[in-house]
Amino acid sequence: MQLIPSSLHIDFIGKRKFALIISAVMILVSLGALATKGLNFGIDFTGGTLVEVKFDKPPAIVDVREAISPKGFGNAVIQEFGSPEEIMIRVQNKDAENSSVISSAILDSLSEKFGADAIEMRRIEFVGPQVGEELTRAGIMAVLISMLAILIYVTFRFEFRFALGADAALLHDITIVLGLFALTGKEFSLPVIAALLTVIGYSLNDTIVVFDRIRENFAANRKRKNPNEENGVVNDSINQTLSRTLMTSVTTLLVVLALFFLGGEVIHDFAFALIAGIFVGTYSSIYVASPVMLSLSGRFKSNEDEIKEMEARP
Repeated sequence: MQLIPSSLHIDFIGKRKFALIISAVMILVSLGALATKGLNFGIDFTGGTLVEVKFDKPPAIVDVREAISPKGFGNAVIQEFGSPEEIMIRVQNKDAENSSVISSAILDSLSEKFGADAIEMRRIEFVGPQVGEELTRAGIMAVLISMLAILIYVTFRFEFRFALGADAALLHDITIVLGLFALTGKEFSLPVIAALLTVIGYSLNDTIVVFDRIRENFAANRKRKNPNEENGVVNDSINQTLSRTLMTSVTTLLVVLALFFLGGEVIHDFAFALIAGIFVGTYSSIYVASPVMLSLSGRFKSNEDEIKEMEARP
């Protein structure tokens, strides 16, 4: 089964200037949103009160939220914890003294909805802002270390200009996904950090597949002594891997869409980040990574150039 005919040839590289304008607009809008609106950090980063309650039978998350909303806790994070009967409720606040007031208000609301005998308070904790700051630093370091590791890996496997192209694509993807969170006001939490790292891996995988074919075609053209321009070789390589790129994106997207619509509110933002990452990751592997690599042609010595220089020395 061939979804994309082999005769199809799209001039991706010829449209790179138009794609550059689109990317520049998306990045500028994202940076503007991050600068003006900022991210809506969740309790993991800002601090707040954590309340764990056990019910006599598994409650519906919607019913729990409906019970505590009149008290002003409609935006609380509600999720199962351990067993279906145990529910964890996280409310954003910065004052430890208010934790007892918040927990009492939640317990009263749940008692009115489900009955006092049906619930049991198991745990009350306050997560201070200091913990949130540490998590913020850890999240930023995780992203930076992963990008540095990718730079080293791609440099050894391919060339330095390939590595710069791959990292440029990853930075492009992360900036746009963060911008979407700033624009939509969705909560930025630890699961979203995990989604960002997943997006990095997904985008890199797409880019490496394209780069591998480019390297093969570069080598094939040298062996045949065919002086084709790099632009043509790169464009052919992207077209040759297009079917694989689209099939991977579509199948992954189907799974993530199922998580987004059916997975519940707990993983809604996580799935949203993955959906955005799949779209921009597929786009950047074609229109960002390869064009950046081409623009650096001749500025860095390739592995083969270094070998030739060593062989030419007396």
